[in-house]
Amino acid sequence: MAEWNAYYHNEEEDEDQEEGEESGGDFKFTGRDSLVFLVDASKEMFIKGENDEPSNFDMTMQCVRSVYTSKIISNHRDLVALVFYGVEQSKNPRNSFKHVYVYHDLDEPGAKRVQDVEALRGDKGARLAEETLGCGGEAETSLGDALWCCSNLYSDIKLRLSHKRLMLFTCRDQPHAGDSARDRQARTKAGDLKETGVVIDLMHLTRPGGFDVSLFFRDVVSHQDDEDELGLQLEPSRKLEDLQKRVQAKEQKKRTLARLSLCLAEGMNVAVGVYATAVTTRKPPPVRLNRETNEAVRSKTRTFHTQTGSLLLPSEVKKAQMYGEKQIVMEKDEVDSMKKFEDPGLHLIGFKPMDKLKLHHHIRPSVFLYPEEEQITGSACLFNALLKRCSERQVFAVCRYIPRRNHPPRFVALVPQVEVLDQGPIQITPPGFNAIFIPFADDIRTLDLPPCPGANSLQVQKMKEIVSKIRFKYKSDSFENPVIQQHFRNLEALALDMMAPENIEDFIMPKVEQMDRRLGPLAQEFRDLVYPAGYDPDSKPASKRKPGTNACGVDRPLRPKVELQEADLRHHIEHGTIGKLTVPVLKDACKQFGVRTTGTKKQELIDALKAKLAP
Repeated sequence: MAEWNAYYHNEEEDEDQEEGEESGGDFKFTGRDSLVFLVDASKEMFIKGENDEPSNFDMTMQCVRSVYTSKIISNHRDLVALVFYGVEQSKNPRNSFKHVYVYHDLDEPGAKRVQDVEALRGDKGARLAEETLGCGGEAETSLGDALWCCSNLYSDIKLRLSHKRLMLFTCRDQPHAGDSARDRQARTKAGDLKETGVVIDLMHLTRPGGFDVSLFFRDVVSHQDDEDELGLQLEPSRKLEDLQKRVQAKEQKKRTLARLSLCLAEGMNVAVGVYATAVTTRKPPPVRLNRETNEAVRSKTRTFHTQTGSLLLPSEVKKAQMYGEKQIVMEKDEVDSMKKFEDPGLHLIGFKPMDKLKLHHHIRPSVFLYPEEEQITGSACLFNALLKRCSERQVFAVCRYIPRRNHPPRFVALVPQVEVLDQGPIQITPPGFNAIFIPFADDIRTLDLPPCPGANSLQVQKMKEIVSKIRFKYKSDSFENPVIQQHFRNLEALALDMMAPENIEDFIMPKVEQMDRRLGPLAQEFRDLVYPAGYDPDSKPASKRKPGTNACGVDRPLRPKVELQEADLRHHIEHGTIGKLTVPVLKDACKQFGVRTTGTKKQELIDALKAKLAP
């Protein structure tokens, strides 16, 4: 099985945190991502489109600003740079390249950089770029020198970079106007960059007469591989939305959570990468600062002996579990060995028809499986054959899934997903398997629902008409979290010295007026069928429901208050079953027997009762 080169997990975390990671917690990766924007600043980039549409340079600056802000929000430790070529002015390390201007070095994004890029947008930005950089002129263009300058930016970085990407924005399919020597120099330098692990992407823009990738750039950019499913797009971007979609799809590395082996039979293994398709977005935690210097402070946790006060080393700390009244002490290695079942991987158990997989089987976000040809040769071919066969026969594979060491096994259903492309053609959904976590028998709960009056056929039919009127096509990527968006808009306004934060649109608010127009009289007709005459559902209830009834007004038996006799409580203490009593019962027992305690936790109440009543 392949090692997880790009992933490490904190082995010293407690079991509580491991439980959180199982439900889709934080994953840490080694190294930082780096991204260099290489922008053509020739006069063709500043020509506006029809109907006063923004120029290619303006659209590029909007995309750069969008990536800067998204990096600040999601991955503020990533490195970004902005380089212009084809300009009159020159500014680069050691000033060894003419007509190449390094506007931003490879560093972490910040508010100042966002303001710098914002100043280059629009007509004022075009004039500023022309005055300060010499953009939009007839300067000599050498893409080879620009690529060489970007290579020097990477070589000057002493940090460990997990992924290196270069985005090239241009509307000229022949940047050197047929100069074979410069073309050869650019191809050679692009090859050197790709050998050092830099991925070169072409974000070509529209121009009169079209953009022919085969004339020059096909040999310069990186070609499609297993980790970059979008590949080289032949059609140029004509609108800002198209360009932003391509940049967003390319700017972030698709990291694997793990690289595992899918065992189909004895001696038949397929290497797969596990990807997280949905992770809960949370607001970043606050950073503690020194009150006087305003610098970030770091907190350290140390463990001391309760009696002697001496510092305890990690090797001196053990874990214990109460079983009855006996404390079972275990070493950390013993705890790890108890949690280990087998080595990480996926083992095929069998196949089931798709109709056997129910919606209520979904208990956590699924993960996505994609073949890893570099780990085991032939994995892609066998994986695609399995995917095609499962899709044709409408079946899913049931597998046992162990994501990492010392982790309990889970049952997953591998649901096939075929590739879908739009008219771009840009990939909408990649081919692979969605691993849906199946609940165990212990996870399924039997609910004791209270009896409620049922609906008659007229009410059901009327509700069906209402549902059909307000039905709409749902896409999860169309709804942003308004709390998260408002939080970052406020931070952006403070960082960029804006007068007020940008307004956000709350997409999860119901469109009441539109729903009322669609429903018409159906809503009132449903009220007349369900509620009695003269009933106003919006008014406050006149009185609370009668005691001894549930929310539907149906009688339910009242639970008598549990009172413990002293003999019963002593019996629980002697036989070690006092822990089965609930916290309210223990609190009532403390009041009943005059036990004074300041604690409210269960163990504190038990200790106080034992001290009072134990023989």
